[in-house]
Amino acid sequence: MIKEPGLDARPKKIIADNKKREQKFNFCKAVLLDIFLVFYSLIVIQRAIYYKFILDIRDIPFAWSQIWIVLFISIIIGSLWAFTKTSLSCNLFGVAKDCKTTKLTTEIFGWVLFDITFIAGWIVTKISIVDLFSKDGIEGAQRIFGALFQPEMSIFDDVVFATIETIYLALIATLISIPFTLIISFFTARNLMKDNKISFAIYYILRIVLNFVRSIEPVIWAIIFSVWVGIGPYAGMIALLVHSIASNAKLYSEAIEGIEDGPVEAITATGANKIQVVWYGVVPQIILPFLSFTIYRWDINVRMATVIGLVGGGGIGTMLMQYQGLAKWHEVGLIVLVIAFVVWVMDYISAKIREAIY
Repeated sequence: MIKEPGLDARPKKIIADNKKREQKFNFCKAVLLDIFLVFYSLIVIQRAIYYKFILDIRDIPFAWSQIWIVLFISIIIGSLWAFTKTSLSCNLFGVAKDCKTTKLTTEIFGWVLFDITFIAGWIVTKISIVDLFSKDGIEGAQRIFGALFQPEMSIFDDVVFATIETIYLALIATLISIPFTLIISFFTARNLMKDNKISFAIYYILRIVLNFVRSIEPVIWAIIFSVWVGIGPYAGMIALLVHSIASNAKLYSEAIEGIEDGPVEAITATGANKIQVVWYGVVPQIILPFLSFTIYRWDINVRMATVIGLVGGGGIGTMLMQYQGLAKWHEVGLIVLVIAFVVWVMDYISAKIREAIY
């Protein structure tokens, strides 16, 4: 059989073109990240360190003109640095030159970035050892802790009921999130969605949406849904449900991206369609991680259910907020001890279940 000239060279050319395209895309991301890192460094040095620490200005005036100037300088410096291919971002995205200059600039800028972040964080949080060990502060802490460890047992029945409500709230949110998370996770796995431009666009859109949802804490979601459906456990359950879907979808998709390619390639070679490839090549490899992540999420939801109760999400958190607002520290002490016990038990049970799975 005579081979058509140049037939074997086509796959190599396609691979080379894809590699060049990926390198260009990574370089564009490196340029944007360099601009952001330079902008972040200049803003932190100017507003957090220079204004607040050196000039001791508490209320810093906001001026768009300054921001635009800093942004313009950042674009120039970040772009020039990225085009030299010796920047920290180029190193992160794998497009940096393999030379001593790259290593030196990466280490220096990395340490500078860490140092100014730590210094700015120290200044912004107003850390004070003097205030921590002041006489008045220690006396106040002794009064509160003394009351906390003398719990008021007359409200024990109400606390137990609120605790049960909290556990079920977290459980229902976790269970309902599972089917939604499973479906979304396959669409947010890069290795399953890189076949064509449409699927890749769906992957990026879903990633952006999930990152946005996950960046909003369950407490904020609880406030939103408390206004939407009213104060109570239903609002708290929906808040945990939304955040669980976004958070677990990331973990599930990363587990899918970490699977072995061999079974997938073997099933694809048999002529199986996309659904069959996923069901027989992907799912058997990810069942155990999925179960482990789900159990761990229930553990997290039990803890978060306590917090969202503080903003009207139902459960024991709402009860804690009521007694804390009335400064009834003996009652708060009982609630805190029950919460600590429940969290410990849940952590122990979830750990044992994960051990049994593996």
